[in-house]
Amino acid sequence: MNVAYTKMHGTGNVILVVDQRERNASPPSPERLRELGDDATGPGFDQLMWIFASGDPDCVAAYRVFNADGSEAEQCGNGLRCAASLLADRDEYPQSFTLQGPTGTVEARVDDDGLVAVSMGVPEFEPERVPFVAERRADRYRLDVDGVDYDVAVVSMGNPHCVLQVADVDTAPVAELGARIECHERFPGKTNVGFARITGPHSIDLRVFERGVGETAACGTGACAAVVTCQKLGLLGPRVDVRLPGGQVVVSWRGGEEPVWLTGDAETVSEGFID
Repeated sequence: MNVAYTKMHGTGNVILVVDQRERNASPPSPERLRELGDDATGPGFDQLMWIFASGDPDCVAAYRVFNADGSEAEQCGNGLRCAASLLADRDEYPQSFTLQGPTGTVEARVDDDGLVAVSMGVPEFEPERVPFVAERRADRYRLDVDGVDYDVAVVSMGNPHCVLQVADVDTAPVAELGARIECHERFPGKTNVGFARITGPHSIDLRVFERGVGETAACGTGACAAVVTCQKLGLLGPRVDVRLPGGQVVVSWRGGEEPVWLTGDAETVSEGFID
């Protein structure tokens, strides 16, 4: 069966969007996903957004998220923006609409300037709900990696994140240390790893080693995780510009039980078919 796809990017994060609302076909197997995610054997992607019909009449569609290694993820901020942009273009939805995701419903807003804002839910700091192994909740934790202690923050943005503050993101050991922390025994479901440098009360630089992918040009949930963990420490204001290798996004959070909002671009790269 041939299935149409749209290859997009959100701040450089390569997203493959497959709209299956009419067929409601099942997504590919993990083996096939790995082939499709590899540039040598498929269109290539960091994440694949599988769009299908929602059983909730208040939602225009539902989605699932898959990584390039074939694993399924709980959330993807850049992928969510790309999916929302594609759906808005095709169906001429009103400026704001709701989607059903693996962790609940999310609101999307496509602005006149082409930027897309999505609500990423309320951050979860309780260790067992990240999940992260710890005796009690704290703003910072000591994480032993091969005999070296690292000062980290931990949060779930629908998916697990570990955030380290660094002096320079350009020289941070993202590939090596990110891979070790991703599979650390204190993260039972593995984790995304962010390396953040605060450059002002409303700005940070960030690189992210994504679970199941490796370092990517951008990570939407990673941007949210870095901002909210630093906000909890009183280091950042309610609206923050996040500079990533692939570009810039804006993260806004008013604290408490308010949802985190992620705003950025969503650009179409190409279209095609997969078997």
